[in-house]
Amino acid sequence: MSDHDQLLVIIDPVARRMDGESVRIAKDVLSAGAETKICLPDGPEEFARLLSRRGSRRPVVLGDDRALLRAVTLLHRDREPSPAPLALVPIGAPDRLQVARALGVPPGTVAAARTVLDGVARRLDLLVDDSGGVVLHRLDVPAARLLAATPPTVWDTCRSLVRTLVRPAPAPLLARAHRLRVEADGVLLSDVDTPLEGLTVRALGGSAALTLAPAGAPPVHATAQTLTVTGPDFRYRADATVSGPVRRREWTVRAGSWGLTLPREAGAV
Repeated sequence: MSDHDQLLVIIDPVARRMDGESVRIAKDVLSAGAETKICLPDGPEEFARLLSRRGSRRPVVLGDDRALLRAVTLLHRDREPSPAPLALVPIGAPDRLQVARALGVPPGTVAAARTVLDGVARRLDLLVDDSGGVVLHRLDVPAARLLAATPPTVWDTCRSLVRTLVRPAPAPLLARAHRLRVEADGVLLSDVDTPLEGLTVRALGGSAALTLAPAGAPPVHATAQTLTVTGPDFRYRADATVSGPVRRREWTVRAGSWGLTLPREAGAV
C-alpha cells in the first residue's frame, strides 16, 4: 500500500460529542478503503502534537470549520514549503460548516469520506496576517454582528403579534459606520474621514479580492497582494473566528500555500 493510502484520522472532540454516529460511519468508510490510524485528541494541544507527528500519513480531520482552521494554521506554522494536503469530513452544526461548504467539501458524511479516498488535492490560496492567523475563505472587517438563527416557536410568534398590536413598529436598524484606513499594496483606498460599513476580503486566483462598502455610497472593488487596515479598536472575523480588538492588522496572500482534497469533478475554488 502506498504512502498516499495511509491516513492519519484526527477526530475533533466536538465532533465526537455532537454526532458520534457520523463519526462512526466516517471511520468505517475510511478504514474500508485505506490503512488508517485513528486518533482521539482530548484538546487543542494533543491535536497539534498528533498533526506534527503525522510522518508520511495523509492527515484527515473529522470536525467542523474550526477544526479545519486549526489544522491549516498548524501546518502553516510548520513552515513547510508544500505541506501535505488535508482532507476533511465535515461533522458539526450546520452554521459551523459554512467554510467547508464554500470550499467545495461534500456535505454528506459518506460522500465526504469517499472524497478523502478518491478525490484530488487542490492547492488553495491563504490569507495570512501579521500575527500568524490565517483565513481560508472570507475575512470581514470589522466583524459583523451575528444574530441568533434559532427558529421561532408558536409562543414566540404570539408574543411578536401582541407586541405589534400594542406598540408601534421599531425603526429599521441602520448599518454602523466605522472609521478605518484601508490600504491595498500601499495604495490608500479609504481613510478615516470616509465612514465604512464594512470590508470583505477573499483570496482568489493568487490575489486578495476586496469589497469596500462606504456608508451611503456604491461598493468599491479592488485586488491586492497585501491589505493593511488601521483605525480605532476593531474586531475582525476570519472565517469562523472573531479576533481583536486591534488597531492595526496586515494580511498577505499566500498563493497555493495549502492543499485540500476535493471531488474530482469540482472546479477550481
